[in-house]
Amino acid sequence: MPSPGSVPYLPPATQPVRGVVWGIHLAVPLLGLWLLLAQPRLNVPWQHNASHFWMIILVAGINVVLGVLISEASRRRQDARLFLVSMVFLSSAGFFFLHGLATPEVILPTGSVGFDLGQQVGLSIASAFAFASALPLDEKAARSVLGSQHFIRAVLFGFMVLWGIASLVEGLTPLSEPPLASPIDWLVWASVPGLLLYAAASVMMFLLHRRRPSAMLISLITAYALLAESMIAGMSQLNWHLSWWEWHILLTLAFVFVAYSAYLQFRREGSSAGLFDSVTLAATVARIQRDYDEALEEMVEHVRRGEPLAATRLSGKFRLNEGQAAVLDRAGEALANERELSERLAALVSVSAQTRIGLPEDQLLTTSLERVRQAYGDVKIALIADGRTQIGSRDYQFADGNPIRRDQLLAFPLTVKGVLAGVLEVPIGRTNQDEALAATLAGQLSISLENARLYTELHTLFHQYMSPDVAHALLADPGQAALGGELKELTALFADLKGFTTFSEKVTPREIVDMLNRYHTAAVPCILNNGGTIVQFVGDALLALFNAPAKQAGHARAACRAALAMQRAAAEIAEEMAWKRVDAVEWPTFRVGVNTGPALVGNIGSPELRGYNAMGDCVNVAARLQGVAVPGTVVIGETTLAQLGDGASVNPLGRLNLKGKEELVAAYVLTQMT
Repeated sequence: MPSPGSVPYLPPATQPVRGVVWGIHLAVPLLGLWLLLAQPRLNVPWQHNASHFWMIILVAGINVVLGVLISEASRRRQDARLFLVSMVFLSSAGFFFLHGLATPEVILPTGSVGFDLGQQVGLSIASAFAFASALPLDEKAARSVLGSQHFIRAVLFGFMVLWGIASLVEGLTPLSEPPLASPIDWLVWASVPGLLLYAAASVMMFLLHRRRPSAMLISLITAYALLAESMIAGMSQLNWHLSWWEWHILLTLAFVFVAYSAYLQFRREGSSAGLFDSVTLAATVARIQRDYDEALEEMVEHVRRGEPLAATRLSGKFRLNEGQAAVLDRAGEALANERELSERLAALVSVSAQTRIGLPEDQLLTTSLERVRQAYGDVKIALIADGRTQIGSRDYQFADGNPIRRDQLLAFPLTVKGVLAGVLEVPIGRTNQDEALAATLAGQLSISLENARLYTELHTLFHQYMSPDVAHALLADPGQAALGGELKELTALFADLKGFTTFSEKVTPREIVDMLNRYHTAAVPCILNNGGTIVQFVGDALLALFNAPAKQAGHARAACRAALAMQRAAAEIAEEMAWKRVDAVEWPTFRVGVNTGPALVGNIGSPELRGYNAMGDCVNVAARLQGVAVPGTVVIGETTLAQLGDGASVNPLGRLNLKGKEELVAAYVLTQMT
């Protein structure tokens, strides 16, 4: 069983059932012709000159109209195939008309030989044009055909005029002689090439239809088939018999079939511009598609810029009627409104995004206003000042909280915690959703403004009293403030000021505070810049953790870099102050202990008051190492040294007996790190 992808697609008009019905319609006339010729008693003669003449004139007129329409489409699209198709209809119409003029008792009393031959000659000429029209002409051949079109028309019309004169001027040529009593044998064989050309044209058009399904192509294929059948019917040369009338009817059906299909397509599209586009050459189809793509891009560009569509220009380019141009205008207006709505919704999303990033109030309003103006126009925001909300000379008092309408402006209150904080002024839009969107924008800006102010308060009251890592962790997950903790490996840095007590006894309290602030101002950035978290300030001492609460790779190296940086910064401050002071009071000096190991970290305290801290042997050892450190040095434990790797220079202090430790602890003075 073939896979679904291997089965060729059959358009609706070539599905098996429809194909059978179509084939029956074409086979029935041939069966009727065979029956009439096989049963001469049924093929009775019937001559009615007036009926014949007026039927010919009517059908020839329809044919001329079709030929002119297709010729005009060829001129407009510059398509060689359409020109050749138009010549099929014009050539058959011309000879059909000449056949009608040769009807007995119209011009000539008995008709003429041209009356008998004319239609077969016309159908043969049309078959050549039909075959040429079905060929896949390349661009060079198509240009050659279009370049010769005036010459081809002139030759055809000249030949028809000469044929008409030769057939209708009595006694001028053998063609104007009375009809022959017996059939012309060679006429049968002369019709065979035309039949083959029609058959080939029908097959090639059907293959084109398979690639490019189209009702007009099906109509043209049917017309070519009916023209071939009319040639077959005309071979019998039994003038005025039913078989002779049959080929007149077949010709009529061929032309009416195409005309009716064109009419239906015109009714469906409301314009004659594209009636025959499906018949054109592949290069023309590609050019038409490019034109449509350019028109679509133009429409999209107009909508993108919020401009009205150039429906008048487009209607002229694509020959749209007034109704279609009006629909295009309304569609453009709807698209513009939809684009405007999308832009305003996008602006709301943008303002909402700004709410989450904690921008300062001024920057938040500036950024939001810049984005909102792209979607809403000349939007203005004013914050309350001296108890008034005023934009220019317009003062707004929102007694009931409802928006205020003034001229073409809508003003909405901006609130913080339910209290008036400012005003948002928006131009009145064109759609019904504009006021609701503006109200939503005012609400979103109020939330953003309140969040910005709360963020500022938190930064002042929250961040400055604890490490940024702890503050951020608690803001992201308030559940982390619950009492409890977890065991994890970390590096603890413990530092205090040696000589602090002596210094405190000799200076004023104000100088003590100034000294501590100077040291901590220098020390804190050293810790924070290396990813540490300061959890305690106790007088002159501080405790910092690395790898807690935020996970940190290489936390031992980071802690040691921070400790050395602290000592360098403290040394610079001590040197500076020693040079400035005249009372010879020596400033204290930092001593630092660093140790790595497991510790219990978390929120420790009570439900009413708690703090983020660490407990365990690791922290205790760090405090003891700090106690044995010479002022201005950093002492590290053995577990810390093990994680530093190459590039660390140390001086071993041996195994020390530290307070609270039963076992001796190896300690090292860290002098340098790379």
